[in-house]
Amino acid sequence: MNTPSQANRAHWDSDAISYLSEHASYLEGFNWCPEMLAEKEVRLLGDVTDKRVVEIGCGSAPCASWLYKDGVDFITAFDISAGMLAQARPGVPLAQADVLALPYRDQAFDVAFSAFGALPFVKDVTAALREISRVLSDGGRFVFSVNHPMRWVFPDDPTAFTAQISYFAREYEEYDEAGNLTYAEYHRTFGDWVRAINASGFELKDLVEPEWPEHLTQNWGQWSPERGRIFPGTAIFVCEKR
Repeated sequence: MNTPSQANRAHWDSDAISYLSEHASYLEGFNWCPEMLAEKEVRLLGDVTDKRVVEIGCGSAPCASWLYKDGVDFITAFDISAGMLAQARPGVPLAQADVLALPYRDQAFDVAFSAFGALPFVKDVTAALREISRVLSDGGRFVFSVNHPMRWVFPDDPTAFTAQISYFAREYEEYDEAGNLTYAEYHRTFGDWVRAINASGFELKDLVEPEWPEHLTQNWGQWSPERGRIFPGTAIFVCEKR
């Protein structure tokens, strides 16, 4: 039977071109979330000019590419999907890798970040966070955005406002007719995230829940202006390695 890593690698390889085409405007720069919160405006990573930076689950690496153009010289990125990496623009060194087994030495980086990359698709998120902690220097910064735990309880239809899924249901997996896992996504409660962060050598410094901006009228999958003005769709965790 496929592991979650194998299933999601195959899924994103096959879906890469379609996904990138559908979300082209969002992927033009470094946006943390469907609410289009831009790093150039909020600077959640801090001053990274002279820092060693790695992007986790980079897809086609628009965020790392933006940082490179913004003056970050020592930056690299990785993704589990070769199909996604094949669509990246040249400039940033890229690697195909699994967040559960990173091909980097201990304390190789000062800053790590992930914008909806890798972590929602990993079953053992504590193991993933520990691996990220391993490659960060002491005091290193780790920022990641994921689905807001509240968003999980609502169906994918962006016009639906009735909670239908248990907040405590933590797995969503799809299988083909032969019983092979083809897609996997995992939910964490806020408590799950806090415990995983603490167990991985990090300290939670801030939690950002972006509000939906008035000027943004387009939907992004399950995110929509109507939903975004009532409840948050994204959670951004700002952490520091102890």
